[in-house]
Amino acid sequence: MSFIGRFLGGGGKGGKGPSPQEAIQKLRETEEMLTKKQEFLEKKIEQELQIAKKNGTKNKRAALQALKRKKRYEKQLAQIDGTLSTIEFQREALENANTNTEVLKNMGFAAKAMKSAHENMDIDKVDDLMQDITEQQELAQEISDAISKPVGFGEEFDEDELLAELDELEQEELDKNLLEIGGPENVPLPNVPSTSLPSRPAKKEEDEEDMEDLQRWAMEAM
Repeated sequence: MSFIGRFLGGGGKGGKGPSPQEAIQKLRETEEMLTKKQEFLEKKIEQELQIAKKNGTKNKRAALQALKRKKRYEKQLAQIDGTLSTIEFQREALENANTNTEVLKNMGFAAKAMKSAHENMDIDKVDDLMQDITEQQELAQEISDAISKPVGFGEEFDEDELLAELDELEQEELDKNLLEIGGPENVPLPNVPSTSLPSRPAKKEEDEEDMEDLQRWAMEAM
């Protein structure tokens, strides 16, 4: 068996593979382990950077060694980032596959239940039942209509005669309103004046009167 097979827990050709839930749990544990490793490397990188800054001018050799260690830690951190991406993708794929499996299993269970529910049903009997229900609903509607119909208890009236009487009453009311609006018939009118209006003086006469007024004013002024 290969190292990867032993690492993943393979049991050979006849061995039973892990369930999706078990594989998902293992991948989550691996993600948690690698995340802790990331945090450790980030702290180491920060420490080596501080050492390099501290010895930059005092001890150049120590500063260079700190930078080399920092580079190695950064390389390991990059590798872990890639591994985490691969594991996350695999875990999501397994979760989706597990979800699809559960969905299909439940759909199959529901299909069997539906088949069992319809097993004792006859479509002809269903049609007969629905027809009976429709007939009973129509009968119930007819009974309701009959009950709600008003009963005169022997008092029958000719509707045409009632309408004619109503027209007469409306006409009487209309005539009464017209008389009230018109008022009394004999209203005295004003007499036409017998005297004629004074006629307008001619143009010449007006000029003469104006001249006389002007002369009178001049004499009074003297």
